[in-house]
Amino acid sequence: MTSHKEKKFNNIPLSVLDLAPINEGSNPSESFKDSVELAQHVERLGFHRYWLAEHHNMPGIASSATSVIMGHIASKTNHMRIGAGGVMLPNHATLVIAEQFGTLESLFPGRIDLGLGRAPGSDQATAYALRRTLNMSVEDFPNQVNELQDYFSDEPVSRVKAVPGQGLDIPIWLLGSSDFSARLAAQKGLSFSFASHFAPAYTVPALKLYRDNFKASKELEKPYAMVGINVIAADTDEQAQYLATSLKQQFLNIRRGNAIKLQPPVDNLSDLWSPPELDALKDTLDPRTTIIGSPDTVKRGLEKFQEETQADEMIISAQIFDQKARLRSFEIISELMD
Repeated sequence: MTSHKEKKFNNIPLSVLDLAPINEGSNPSESFKDSVELAQHVERLGFHRYWLAEHHNMPGIASSATSVIMGHIASKTNHMRIGAGGVMLPNHATLVIAEQFGTLESLFPGRIDLGLGRAPGSDQATAYALRRTLNMSVEDFPNQVNELQDYFSDEPVSRVKAVPGQGLDIPIWLLGSSDFSARLAAQKGLSFSFASHFAPAYTVPALKLYRDNFKASKELEKPYAMVGINVIAADTDEQAQYLATSLKQQFLNIRRGNAIKLQPPVDNLSDLWSPPELDALKDTLDPRTTIIGSPDTVKRGLEKFQEETQADEMIISAQIFDQKARLRSFEIISELMD
């Protein structure tokens, strides 16, 4: 059960997306300790990659300095790929990202992934604080991707060189929750990861768009699509549903404009939220992409979504308040893998 050999589910790899949640009553230091423990745990269980997501000005998410925590996780693991899922590229000078990820790849050769998103990962005031400007168009993101690829190339066109970074083979992924990045990933021949875990309705159309328009590149001969999915597994359906109330509270609080720390599970959400608010969850936390339940329930859900999407890989997020329960959830998933 805890072999170092990578395992697969129905012939595809499974990976982990960590938001480095900060629990109510806890702090970022404890969050990072939990992330290290989780990364070491899922590496032993045979998961393929471990990604961290960039968010800012969110009291419940500690992974704002994504490249820093990536380096820490990589230093505490042995072979699993470590990546950004993703870096919100418009928040940064492209050269800085090239140097940061060039440094990571130099420290941990062959283990670093760079997933790129174009959303701010925050509100407008925070985006301005990060960028010092909001005068950016949608065309800036493709240009930044081009710049980044140039910095990593063997013979950059730019007079400015990324040191370290130049000549390094760092896989670039484009991340999206709409059709924009699907089109761009297809056009540039890059791997694509879709945020099905919070934009389920657009998943299949975005993947079709990506695959239908894919142009082979030196990076990738054929399309490679990964889908994000929430999975909360426990020994019984009832226990899993109880644990999932933390995730549901998080989405409800964000919807209310009240981003707070990850809350402990509750017995009855209707005691805290109105019926219209609870109904709104159904669009965001679709049962196809938010799978909650016992091993059998999770297995059926994963099989069904893989069949629907024909995904090459699935990356799993598990916003679970109790660390032992979070570790157990991924253990259950690993037991479903070959």
